[in-house]
Amino acid sequence: MGALRLPFPSLTSLSSAAAAIPRHHLCRKIRLPLRSLSAAKFSVQSSTVEKEIATPPPELERSSQKTKVQPEKDRVITPRSHDFNAWYLDIIANAELADYGPVRGTMVIRPYGYAIWEAIQEYLNVKFKETGHSNMYFPQFIPYSFIEKEASHVEGFTPELALVTIGGGKELEEKLVVRPTSETIVNHMFTQWIHSYRDLPLMINQWANVTRWEMRTKPFIRTLEFLWQEGHTAHATPEEAEIEALQMIDVYTKFAFEQAAIPVITGRKSKVETFAGAAKTYTIEAMMGDRKALQAGTSHNLGQNFSRAFGTQFTDENGQRQHVWQTSWAVSTRFVGGVIMTHGDDIGLMLPPNLAPIQVIVVPIWKKADERAGVLDAASSVKQTLEAAGIKIKIDDSEQRTPGWKFNFWEMKGVPLRIEIGPRDVSSGTVVVSRRDIPGKQGKVFGISMEPSTLVAYVKGKLNEVQSSLLERAVSFRDSNIVDVSSYAELKEVIGQGKWARGPWSASDAEELKVKEETGATIRCFPFEQPEGIKKCLMTGESADEVAIFAKSY
Repeated sequence: MGALRLPFPSLTSLSSAAAAIPRHHLCRKIRLPLRSLSAAKFSVQSSTVEKEIATPPPELERSSQKTKVQPEKDRVITPRSHDFNAWYLDIIANAELADYGPVRGTMVIRPYGYAIWEAIQEYLNVKFKETGHSNMYFPQFIPYSFIEKEASHVEGFTPELALVTIGGGKELEEKLVVRPTSETIVNHMFTQWIHSYRDLPLMINQWANVTRWEMRTKPFIRTLEFLWQEGHTAHATPEEAEIEALQMIDVYTKFAFEQAAIPVITGRKSKVETFAGAAKTYTIEAMMGDRKALQAGTSHNLGQNFSRAFGTQFTDENGQRQHVWQTSWAVSTRFVGGVIMTHGDDIGLMLPPNLAPIQVIVVPIWKKADERAGVLDAASSVKQTLEAAGIKIKIDDSEQRTPGWKFNFWEMKGVPLRIEIGPRDVSSGTVVVSRRDIPGKQGKVFGISMEPSTLVAYVKGKLNEVQSSLLERAVSFRDSNIVDVSSYAELKEVIGQGKWARGPWSASDAEELKVKEETGATIRCFPFEQPEGIKKCLMTGESADEVAIFAKSY
């Protein structure tokens, strides 16, 4: 299959080179140095691209505006099966999700991409407040001495730290760390705010940016700076901290399934993979379209590691001084990348309705000038009806593009539903509805009444169907690519096929690192859902209490 050709307008230059595009026997080719979102600038590869030039597709039978449309250069989306990384970067560029910042490894999140992040924020913000957390904000500059106080923390983060040594033209007495995470500064402040058991639990969250000096970056998945939320709590007992850590990973799990339509596997990280400074790390692991794992969210039970390092204590009900028990938990803009790589196809982005900035796009269609007003009035009426019902809807009434161009463009942007309205539809009081997740005629239904209650019920029902369909499809893909193994040889074979391996594990940290060195796979988690029965470790043959999931990851 060749690269998908969409007659899109030229977009903002994104990089100095692009990933190679496959030849297509139907198109005339001109070799051009295409500037596009590419693997090159995010530390992967650099190449000259064969940019395909083609005429726009013929106008649809339903009709088109008379406005003359000039032939345009194609925007190319590499097929997923040909080059998954190039496909991913093409979607980010063409769907206008992000652009490159002037500093290598940084990105500018464009309005459409940021709107997806806002949908994530809106859902989680409600859940955080429902579970008793308050939003606040901490400075992004942290004294380096804070990082040094927790030994495993500084060891884990030192390679990624960005340091400030000069301020106001003078060398600073103490270098500052640009926030990689906030456990240290949070504890510094908790020490000043917590004095008695009456001050507990203290539960806060912040929406912020963080900086980690990654050497190999990928937009949304791994960049020098990214956006996230990070929750921090302090408790009087270890039991309360454990309940909190589990509660928040459950919030993330429900979000992934219900909003993002991503069927994550929830579990506990191995000791090797546990967050630097945590006693336990819980995680949600998602399978991407290339079958790599994405750590989509984590919740850490910090124990007393940070409270002991910073002296964060309280006086208990018996008058004794105790160190607090803590948690921290976070998800980031990485989730946007996860949505792209879970649901997207060769056409482009495919958004679950619950996260889509635009859930319904209306494309009005007319041939004659005297048909224009009636069609646009009907489109406006449909928009008002659906908008009043809480549906995110937009009319594309631009007259410089054909209906076919608009269909392609909004499909590439991942809008879940499209409504088409032409003169015949106006006369019959109906519309045509097409689903993004079902291409072609199969996904198109004619004759849907414009009567408000009927139209609202139908559109809401279809949006729910799309949401459910995307989840079901992702569950099927995930389950068909997880293989149960009982030996190390089987594990290596499965990982070699690019799949996830699930098997009993009780081996040492050294043997876990051996698996990583020899296969490139890591233990993604010990799933909460465990099979019953006697188990023997796939590596040692000794008794094992749990199965672990191994996979290559981002």
